Amino acid sequence: GADGMGGMNDPMALQRQMMLQQQMQMMGAGGDMGGMGGMGAGGMDEQMLQQQMLQQQLEAQQQMMMGGGSDSMMGGMGGAGMGGMGGMGGADGSAMLNNQASTQQQLSYLQQLQAQQQQMQMHQQGGSGNAGGGGGAGGSSEVQPPSQRARTVQTGSTDSQIGGPGNQSGGLPKSVLKHLPLLEKTNADGNRLRSYYDLSIDELFCLPAIPTDEEYCARLSVPINPSLLPRFDLAALQAARFAEIALGALANNQVALALELSNATVMCLRECVEEPVHPSCMYDVARAYLLHGIFRSFRGDMARYFKYRRVCLTHLSQLDSIPGVEALLASISFHDSWAYMIHNASEEALPEIDEAIPPLPAPGANGGADGRTDSKYGISTKPSQIASNPTNQMWIQGAPPVFINNEAPPISRSLDALACAIRSCCDQANSRFEGMAREMNQVPGPDNEGGSGVSPTTQAVMANHNELCSRNMVLSAFTLLQQHEASTSSVNKNHGHHMIVSAMDAFLEGGDEDEAGGFTDSQIQSLLSVCNTTIEHPLLLYQGGPTYHMVSNAAILLCHLLNGMHANRGSGDAPGEMEAALFDEVLDTFIAVRKLLNIHRRKLPVRLRCHGIPRPNFGSSVGSGADQVGAAPFVDLGETLMCGSRGCQGFVLMACSPCVAAERAQAATMKQEAAAAREAHAQAGRAEGEINEFDKELYDLGVEFDLDDDALLNVLSRIIAT
Repeated sequence: GADGMGGMNDPMALQRQMMLQQQMQMMGAGGDMGGMGGMGAGGMDEQMLQQQMLQQQLEAQQQMMMGGGSDSMMGGMGGAGMGGMGGMGGADGSAMLNNQASTQQQLSYLQQLQAQQQQMQMHQQGGSGNAGGGGGAGGSSEVQPPSQRARTVQTGSTDSQIGGPGNQSGGLPKSVLKHLPLLEKTNADGNRLRSYYDLSIDELFCLPAIPTDEEYCARLSVPINPSLLPRFDLAALQAARFAEIALGALANNQVALALELSNATVMCLRECVEEPVHPSCMYDVARAYLLHGIFRSFRGDMARYFKYRRVCLTHLSQLDSIPGVEALLASISFHDSWAYMIHNASEEALPEIDEAIPPLPAPGANGGADGRTDSKYGISTKPSQIASNPTNQMWIQGAPPVFINNEAPPISRSLDALACAIRSCCDQANSRFEGMAREMNQVPGPDNEGGSGVSPTTQAVMANHNELCSRNMVLSAFTLLQQHEASTSSVNKNHGHHMIVSAMDAFLEGGDEDEAGGFTDSQIQSLLSVCNTTIEHPLLLYQGGPTYHMVSNAAILLCHLLNGMHANRGSGDAPGEMEAALFDEVLDTFIAVRKLLNIHRRKLPVRLRCHGIPRPNFGSSVGSGADQVGAAPFVDLGETLMCGSRGCQGFVLMACSPCVAAERAQAATMKQEAAAAREAHAQAGRAEGEINEFDKELYDLGVEFDLDDDALLNVLSRIIAT
């Protein structure tokens, strides 16, 4: 009995008991009121219930303060209270004072939450008409801090990345809820998928890590408990995490899982699209849209890629001073260079998206008034100005905006420099093919793009040739990469970045046509480095941008090298020991990388496939001297299924005359169109059930999830348009 009385005298125990009773009463009242509301006007608003709960808890706290004060006084005077004499003296009296101080802090916190709830209610009553106006588009409506939008929820775990997988899910479907555990830091399967993403996509992009719920709440201006994280902010963080592991699943060839995780990204974005995006999580929302757009592009859906890319730019237009924004812009620039390549730099070949997702408003005349406009190149390095630049609405072009910004991280500047060099090489390839078309009296048309004039990238390079020519850009990119590696302690070896630098170095060295396809020692070393890196790290083929195409073209150059060395063997001179060893090394490397490229190529849609490389003709290596006259080459590149990109076709046709090259390029275009027609016919067959059960399931899954993508894009279109 005495222990029970003593327990009742503990103010904190009494406080917990009273608060528990209040919460149980409110849960019962909330259920009754919800039922009545369902019969009447659709149920009482959740925030009203929470406000009433806070008010009752505040009253209970005030009563406990009064009771605790009297008990304290009685204990100090030695009165015979409920706890007996002496119970409040000495160390126990100090503990009581500490408990009172803790209670006072909790009372102040509850008062603050009540005031915030009242402010939010007034804001919603006064401005509910435009609450969603800034949602997916990051509108200009005033956004409240998450601490003012906090919604009290019950969480099972506060140290997970998802803030309680079973409670703050809002309206997420069961197909998404079942994958929420993959987002936890302790989930082995989720960590495995994230590692595939890190070793492929992020190995090159080097984007900042997505914060955990605890990290996100701690960095707010008014830190809050992760259990109070608003549903919209939580959905934004979950969308970014799902986008990463969806790409990781795709890189690991888990296509069905990748589609489900991609759909989970869409559903999470739909959860937060109607709410104005808070600045603290706007970067992660922009990242989610970009990564999801890259996922769609890997599936051959370029229309949705450009739409999601533009939505990403809409958010980036408000992130001038956020750390990591340059890395996101450089990632966009590099992936754009791949779109630039496969569309042959022709904006006429791009899908029309302006009606669905309008372009960003052009910056005003004083857009560069902050001093961040580069006087030499005439463009602004401010992220909002880059995003709203009219020339960047479909792909980033012109002078590289991140590279010329000396304040940007070196790794981001290096990636943007490589993107500019790739665009410049594509423009040069288009110019050469236009010249061949003129020699054959052909007129550039819809299937022969590139005749629309000088591109903004070419204009910038011509105006600043010493700084922006492809060769110097690659050298600058390598210098910046070395600077980054010297200034960081990261264990990342940047294999993908080094591979691209080596590939561009090999492509641009010895490009003089008078050399008749000869290769220097440094070129051979660069080509072998590219192919060996791919063999050791095949996930790099899933990097964003044109990495896969560059490796394919490096393999084509190895074919030219093998053919040249094979021809020298047949000239009658016995090959030296070094030459024989080099031939064997190049041949082994070519066979291995060709196998990897063919496996990767079969996974891609027809439009995204680079060269189908023929196998070596080992029978042609027998004989010498006169026996080799008129013999077939060691690797007959005439049998190559050429890529549709002119920049890639030039590597196959580098030893051909202009007329032959033009004819073979035209034949390659016809073959690609026929392959695309066959793929379309196969898709029609899938719709009619003329395929195996597994492929039919994947096809049906993709069609179903496409509807969710369209629903999200329709909401974004409506919000941005208004």
